[in-house]
Amino acid sequence: MIEDSLEAELAAIETAGLTRRRRVLMAPCGRLAAVDGKTLLNFASNDYLGLAGNPEIARALAEGAGQWGAGSGASHLVSGHLAPHDALEKELAAFTGFPRALTLSTGYLANLAVTPTLAGRGDAVFADKLNHASLIDAMQLARANGAEVRRYPHNDVAALEKMLAASSAARKVIVTDAVFSMDGDLAPLPLIAALAERHDAWLVIDDAHGFGVLGPHGEGSLAHFNLPPAKRILLMGTLGKAAGVGGAFVAGSETAIEYLLQKGRSYIFTTAQPPAVACALAKSLQLIADGDALRANLMARIGQLRDGLADLPIKLLASATAIQPLIVGENDAALALAQALWERDLWLPAIRPPTVAKGTARLRISVSAAHTEADIAHLIDALKELT
Repeated sequence: MIEDSLEAELAAIETAGLTRRRRVLMAPCGRLAAVDGKTLLNFASNDYLGLAGNPEIARALAEGAGQWGAGSGASHLVSGHLAPHDALEKELAAFTGFPRALTLSTGYLANLAVTPTLAGRGDAVFADKLNHASLIDAMQLARANGAEVRRYPHNDVAALEKMLAASSAARKVIVTDAVFSMDGDLAPLPLIAALAERHDAWLVIDDAHGFGVLGPHGEGSLAHFNLPPAKRILLMGTLGKAAGVGGAFVAGSETAIEYLLQKGRSYIFTTAQPPAVACALAKSLQLIADGDALRANLMARIGQLRDGLADLPIKLLASATAIQPLIVGENDAALALAQALWERDLWLPAIRPPTVAKGTARLRISVSAAHTEADIAHLIDALKELT
């Protein structure tokens, strides 16, 4: 039968404890989640500033839909680039400090637009081994275009330098996450930026988990490290995490962004987001810029969590960001711990291979500015009881 091989693979996934299942939420994303007839504390979302359910953003979305309709009707380069899109791009460029920005429907599409567009035959890509799946797929597309692809050990600047020095590629492209989504640690961006300058390489930074959270006013990881925008840097940020809405942007020089606009296939051939989303994001950007109190509470809750779990018998990875990974080890053990927490009205996702390496299944604790001191204390008490 035509589906036999698919069913066999699905059975193997189930046996290995790797089946993924969706849960249907019956209330907006926020500190509390209504799922399967239960109300749980939500440590499973990337809503780092608690803006996903913000009423001001929701009103901006509704008002935008009332003025601009439900959809854009076409790709940006046909007839789908409406005034709210254009205004948002200018605001994002000003906020990040780059001359120009380009908006896309998702972070995945944004990453697919950048690396394969920059790197083709005769070029080389140098990518961190723990980069996000979207960056890995972008790297594979660049390889299909004829580029050489090299992966360096996680955050190993010395190894990266050796690769760059040995390369005779016409165009060199370094690609890294700023905040790594499963470990929560930061790339050493000042050192990598210095290497890019020394070896005349492009530097592509995925700041999905830093934008809105890091930097003096949430500008992101470059601002966190006090690194100025540079012509050789392309900064990707997502708008569905700390920004609380959806979509993504790439910021860079006038020339680099024009090049992506002219040649980036996942930009050119995709229908633009509804203009109302851009209206909502304009409000979100204002709240991020004025969100010092939100970021201060987020950092306080991260500190509280780390202090409270310091003596836990299972390992909490070193992370100063909202992503706090608790390494369990085997898949079944991670699932069992997640289920035990679920029964205590705490929602923490169990992350398993292939998202992380075999034997490093973990609970990925996502801390939000919406969490209270009591929320974190409840989580700490439950984890101490269960481990």
